[in-house]
Amino acid sequence: MTLTRDLFDEPAADLAGRPGLAYLPGLALPFEQPLLAAIAEVAAAAPFRHMVTPGGQRMSVAMTNCGQAGWVTDRKGYRYEALDPETGRPWPALPPCVLQLAARAAAEAGFPAFRPDVCLINRYPPGARMSLHQDRDERDFSAPIVSISLGLGATFLFGGLKRSDRPYRLPLAHGDVVVWGGATRLAFHGVAPLPDGCHRTVGRMRLNLTLRRAL
Repeated sequence: MTLTRDLFDEPAADLAGRPGLAYLPGLALPFEQPLLAAIAEVAAAAPFRHMVTPGGQRMSVAMTNCGQAGWVTDRKGYRYEALDPETGRPWPALPPCVLQLAARAAAEAGFPAFRPDVCLINRYPPGARMSLHQDRDERDFSAPIVSISLGLGATFLFGGLKRSDRPYRLPLAHGDVVVWGGATRLAFHGVAPLPDGCHRTVGRMRLNLTLRRAL
C-alpha cells in the first residue's frame, strides 16, 4: 500500500489493515496534455451525458466511456454495453496514453499484469458527488481499479466492504492516481460534493478516468 500519511484522519494502525489501496500523487502530471486531448476526442465521438439510475434518479455527474464496452445505467439496471446507446456505435477505443498510465500505476501498486478493457470518464461540476457504492458489474474481480484525477480537487471516500463502514477521506489533486484491488476490490467508495473553483487547465470541473477489467 502506497500512502501519504498526513492526508488521512485515521491513525496509521488503521491504515495497516487496508491492503491493496495505493495513492500515487502526481503520477498523471506528465500525461496531462495527452490525457486531456484523449478525453476531448472520446467525448466528440461519445458525448458526455447524465445517466439515470434504475430508481429514476438523474446522476449529477456526466459520463462517457471508451474501450471494448461502456458502463451504462437506466431503468433496466447497471451493466456494460458494447454499443453506445445514444449513438448506436461502438465506444471509442482506449487511448494509448490512458493505457500506458494505467499500466504504470497498476504496476506501482503491485498489479503488474493489469490490462484494462474499459474506461469510464466522469465529469464533475461544482456540487456534484458520487454516493458510496461498490463496483460489482465487472466479471473479473481479481483485477484492480485505476482512478485518475484531473482538474479541480476532490475528496475521495474509501470505505470497507459494508456501506456502513466509516470511509477514509483522501484529498485528491490534479494528476493524482488511486489504485485499489485484492482485498479492497469491492470496497465501498465515492466522492464528496465537489467544491467550487476553477482549475488553470481544466476549468470549473473535475475529470476522472476509472479503468477496469470488465469483460
